[in-house]
Amino acid sequence: MNKPKGTLIFPFQLHFLFLGGGNEQPRDVISAWEGDSVSIICPMNGSQNQVGMYLRAIRHHLNVLYLPKEKSQKSDYGFDNRIKWSKEGENLRITLHRLQQSDSEIYLCSEIVKINDSPKELYGKTTMVLVKAKSSSTLEQSPLFANPERGQSVSITCVLKSSPEPDRFYLLRAHVQPGTVLSVSNVNVSWVSPAFGHRLKYSREGNRTVITLQNLQEKDSDNYICAEEVTAASPLLSGRGTMVLVKGGEQVCEKSSWDLYVLIVVGALLFLALVCCTLYRVDVMKYFQKEKPNVVYEDMSYSSRRNTLVRNNNYT
Repeated sequence: MNKPKGTLIFPFQLHFLFLGGGNEQPRDVISAWEGDSVSIICPMNGSQNQVGMYLRAIRHHLNVLYLPKEKSQKSDYGFDNRIKWSKEGENLRITLHRLQQSDSEIYLCSEIVKINDSPKELYGKTTMVLVKAKSSSTLEQSPLFANPERGQSVSITCVLKSSPEPDRFYLLRAHVQPGTVLSVSNVNVSWVSPAFGHRLKYSREGNRTVITLQNLQEKDSDNYICAEEVTAASPLLSGRGTMVLVKGGEQVCEKSSWDLYVLIVVGALLFLALVCCTLYRVDVMKYFQKEKPNVVYEDMSYSSRRNTLVRNNNYT
């Protein structure tokens, strides 16, 4: 596919954008298994000057999909029978089906607009797709799960089985807050997410990498995945991930204790109210069940006997 005239894409520009240099671009991280499907969302500005939209594979410098404004066009990156797209409001949804490990890539959404009768490419969101092999991976990661207390640390170890030293190493979040945590090039140029600041330690010895996340907070809970870029021509290699779930610590315990205390008090009050209601009802029932003397009946009986006696005396 021929690319329209306009701004060219250079590898260092795209890596600079992806790592957060300059004006940081929105980005996603998607992790999936071989054979699964993933959807990449490309925002559209809806400009009348739009000529078309691209989905590009940055590392391989290839165009995955080009959609002219007037009609659709197939991809030229081996996705001919595995790619679907649809417009959803102001977004373009591109779905890649039957994923292969070679599909692990950094994908860029870009828009071609016409400015002063000259086409120009506007960079959009980048999405890193990590396709994990179901067979034994060439990048081992441990542990698979960690459940530290708030304020504690977790060390993630990643070992590359293949011999070549990677060009770039990544630690990524791929669930709650997708994005890059750490990126290190083979010339020891590193970038750390501001969310971790001085809470991250990194060391590498041969093909073994250890990352320690310190002073963990509840908001740090996520799935952390190691990824390595051996060469630009090879797919991204990814580990199976480390699920980190940070406990609330003392704060959660205090909150739970307070909730339990309130629950006990409310239960006691309800029980007391029930007892009082029961006793009151028993007293009322006893009051109505108590037999009272029929005063009127006794008086009438007495009057009747008196009248009878008087009448008998008259006859006598």
